[in-house]
Amino acid sequence: MRLWKGRFRKPLDPEALTFSSSLHVDRRLYREDIEGSLAHVAMLAQRNILSQRDATRIRGALRKILREIDSGTLDLARLAEGKKGRYTAEDVHMAIEARLIQRIGRTGGRLHTGRSRNDQVALDERLYLARTGATIAETILRLQRSLLKLAKRNRDVLMPGYTHLQRAQPVLLAHHLLAYVSMFERDHGRILDCLRRVRFSPLGAGALAGTSFPIKRTTVARILNLEGVVENSIDAVSDRDGLVEFLAACSITMMHLSRLGEELVLWSSQEWRFAEIGDEFTTGSSMMPQKKNPDMAELIRGKTGRVYGDLIALLTVMKGLPLSYNRDLQEDKEPLFDAADTTERSLRIMARMLSTVRFDAERFRKELSDDSLLATELADYLVRRGVPFREAHEIVGMIVGECSRKGIGLRQLPLKEYRKRSKVFDKSLYTVLDPDVSVKLKRSEGSTSPAEVQKSIRRWERRL
Repeated sequence: MRLWKGRFRKPLDPEALTFSSSLHVDRRLYREDIEGSLAHVAMLAQRNILSQRDATRIRGALRKILREIDSGTLDLARLAEGKKGRYTAEDVHMAIEARLIQRIGRTGGRLHTGRSRNDQVALDERLYLARTGATIAETILRLQRSLLKLAKRNRDVLMPGYTHLQRAQPVLLAHHLLAYVSMFERDHGRILDCLRRVRFSPLGAGALAGTSFPIKRTTVARILNLEGVVENSIDAVSDRDGLVEFLAACSITMMHLSRLGEELVLWSSQEWRFAEIGDEFTTGSSMMPQKKNPDMAELIRGKTGRVYGDLIALLTVMKGLPLSYNRDLQEDKEPLFDAADTTERSLRIMARMLSTVRFDAERFRKELSDDSLLATELADYLVRRGVPFREAHEIVGMIVGECSRKGIGLRQLPLKEYRKRSKVFDKSLYTVLDPDVSVKLKRSEGSTSPAEVQKSIRRWERRL
């Protein structure tokens, strides 16, 4: 089916048609395409552009086609396939229209009145984004709840916090996990914020200049429960910034997932032994019987690069396009679908995997036996006694260096050695050289103190 055959003497080369067909990709937009067509037909009938009789026939046929595709009795790819497997329809829009005309004859050809495939596909993508974005936002909430449960279950567990992958200061494990809850909260907000700008209808923009038919674009938007219309007809058909923004939000979400996955990979290794992932989300080796590999965490880490690639692919498609529509825009669907699928699946797998993770509190505690992690508490001890922080930092640094050379811990260094560095030291210094005391001394909002972490848990319980 060629919608433009009146202009041309020769048919499109079969290989060129196959090359240019997007049906193998965009057929998953069938639901959005039919939904948009139903709204378009309703508007045409309201505006007396289409008779009520024709509108009723078209609506009925479209609903039957939707049921056919949903039930699997109609395969759009096979419908559009010609001889030797070559496509006779370029995309999902033409395939559905071809089936419509098969069903009700010439009346089906009236469906396209007052619209172009340019505004039609732009609408389909926006409807897809609205639906898929909402699903991803809900899946982020599910992951946050999994992290919150894990934090509550381990609210009293102490662990070494890290900077530069070096042990830094004691923190509560719950505090560490809640950091990811906060990150994913911003991801959730980014997705929803993107959808605010997506939920506008481009239909009625035509190919680029609008249409001479007395359509009512806002009627279509209202039927589809959208916020309004994309006002400028050229803008409506030629930009994909909503898709770009969505892929950027997915990329940031995947980056956070990848960081969490990386920590699970490290923590479950024999070298760290902080955590164990459940058997349901790990694999073994075909050769080494002892192996328990964190494959799901690794796959999430690896798939992050795919989503980054999807974003770069679409940005590259868009960067040199003059206004308005160009066929290059057909290439927007593969990165869109791939990023959406990858992000949603990765979120689901991570949420389920976290429910199986078990932490080793004693192993954490063993790492905290290195009391150099309490050097900052020692410096703060001096500051509370009137020593300027920079001086305190230098004093404690020298003490840490001395202990390192002697192969002893801060708690093992005699008081007289401390007093050589500063006379303000007395035996009370040893009270701060305790990881449990360290976290309890924290007072700032959002810190790792047990009181602040408990407040944070309560806030997230209300939020989630």
